[in-house]
Amino acid sequence: MDFSFQPIGPFELLFQNQYFNGWPALDNDPETIVMTFPVEGWQSSAAVTLTQLLDGSLRGKVYGLKDGEQAMHQALAAMSLDEDGDGWPEVGKRDAFIGQLQKTYHAMRPTLFHSPYEAAAAFVIGHRISIAQTRNIRAHIAQELGKSFEIEGQTFHAFPAPQALLKLQSFQSLNETKVERLHAVAQAALDGWLTREHLRSIDEQDALDKLQTIPGIGAFFSQGILQRGVGVKDGFSHDDLTYYAIQQSHHLGGESGKADIEKIIEKWRPYRMWATVLTHVWARENHIMPAPIWRSAKR
Repeated sequence: MDFSFQPIGPFELLFQNQYFNGWPALDNDPETIVMTFPVEGWQSSAAVTLTQLLDGSLRGKVYGLKDGEQAMHQALAAMSLDEDGDGWPEVGKRDAFIGQLQKTYHAMRPTLFHSPYEAAAAFVIGHRISIAQTRNIRAHIAQELGKSFEIEGQTFHAFPAPQALLKLQSFQSLNETKVERLHAVAQAALDGWLTREHLRSIDEQDALDKLQTIPGIGAFFSQGILQRGVGVKDGFSHDDLTYYAIQQSHHLGGESGKADIEKIIEKWRPYRMWATVLTHVWARENHIMPAPIWRSAKR
């Protein structure tokens, strides 16, 4: 299925990709990225290619399905393209620091996991190991258990659907506890609630509480799944890095700065999560890491 899409608000496909998911490109067309994933509903997997044209519009193609509508929407949502970004530059006018970051990072919006199911699996796999190790394990699991796609002479592998992940008995670099927790993630997906649509449809706190019923998913991981797997445009991550980065970037001091931080966050509405992600990128690139002073921050 071929499709075209016009982003609402600023968006640069290749710039975003180099900062987040790092989706592979076609060898014969390096401006075309390839996304492969299980399609929510879990009856099939798909590959989706995306290319940005000079006028800013996107050209895409869905492989592996007769009806590619759901896969198309899932791919666009993973780029936060299902959200209206027209008002995003206005946040930079209300907060000069965010405005500077928007210039530096080309008004970048969050890029997400293909689904909260894949996000939860990634967090379980990545517990207490590096990002590079996590990506390596996920890639090998996809190669062994996921569906493969041949596109322009290249082979791409999707992360396994929940049904396949549930059958996983052991895997190199994964201990027994992580395998059991991956089974719980797969079962939550098959139970029908670990989807972007469902988790967006309920109250944010209810979604966080529900995610924490999955073994191995605590308060920190549940926020990560909600922000990077579900994608909540005006959500906010109450974690050490977020609070510390705001404190440092806006020259606020100590615990006395909490009230001022809340005022700053309000300026980011209705794009609080987008602004938070930009702040995280800035903090990590500048090696600004927090002491655990905001651990007690409450929602």
